[in-house]
Amino acid sequence: MAAIELEGLTKDYGDVLANDDVSFTVERGEIFGYLGPNGAGKTTTIRMLLGFISPTAGGGRVLGQDITDERELIEAKRRIGYLPDDPQFDESATGREILELHAAIKGDERSDELLELFDPPLDRTVREYSHGNVRKLGLVTTFMHDPELVILDEPTGGLDPLMKQRFAEFVRSERDRGLTLFFSSHILGEVRRLCDRVGIIRSGKLVTVEPIDALLDRSGKVVRVVAAEPVPSSIFERNLEGVHDLEVGGADGTVVATAEGARADGDAPGSAYREYTFTFTGTVDDLLAVLEEYELIDLTIEEAPLESVFLRFYGSEKDA
Repeated sequence: MAAIELEGLTKDYGDVLANDDVSFTVERGEIFGYLGPNGAGKTTTIRMLLGFISPTAGGGRVLGQDITDERELIEAKRRIGYLPDDPQFDESATGREILELHAAIKGDERSDELLELFDPPLDRTVREYSHGNVRKLGLVTTFMHDPELVILDEPTGGLDPLMKQRFAEFVRSERDRGLTLFFSSHILGEVRRLCDRVGIIRSGKLVTVEPIDALLDRSGKVVRVVAAEPVPSSIFERNLEGVHDLEVGGADGTVVATAEGARADGDAPGSAYREYTFTFTGTVDDLLAVLEEYELIDLTIEEAPLESVFLRFYGSEKDA
């Protein structure tokens, strides 16, 4: 039995179709990423999944319980950990008092190890917390009762890089011990690093569900090459597979042409430039092999922006 099963889940507010016939499953023991830009409908799906709002149409099951049946959903929630995108705690309470309240409601199996890992300042009141400390306290309350399923909505907001790395290692170890994790994010790199599968939502509609390896192949990297001397544009266009959205720059680094304007023969006047920027879905070894005979001033390879992945592989907003 899957941990989450959604079938035709729809939420229509009249002027906004927040979720449009969303269907997917999350298998037990996997990390499933729910990826989309801000406002795509990720939080709406989560809120229907947990019974905070009712679907206009469709339905689903979580841990085998019907999400439209209040009694069944209450039973499921005892085995679920949930961290909203903006955790709200009593600002006059200390972190320790918050934990004591949660322990009284749902139990406490793991708070000691979680406190050692995430280290929120328990003896300060929540109103004194930074955004990151609120998030760390939320992570402790989410996992402290040792749930079967954890649902996280944008879980790393406000965390510093070291804490994000600690969170990633923790999530992977939890998956390895059998926990199911479902988390939403608008950060492509975060999903790439953590997930087994990913569902992509845009404008309320599920675009695709695919293994993370397929997303890695699709999204590629943004490459910027700056050479000491002009480089013929043909080395990228003819010698490499997986070059997209090529832009070329002159000696001063300004962009003077796009791929359509850079198709001249490598020896033709105006076809050699010092700076190239493109999205690359090929292998880095092939890129380096092509560039090895040129003296480079700079070579950067970065994550492709989520927006460009949508535009390249899933169409424009007009098509949504």
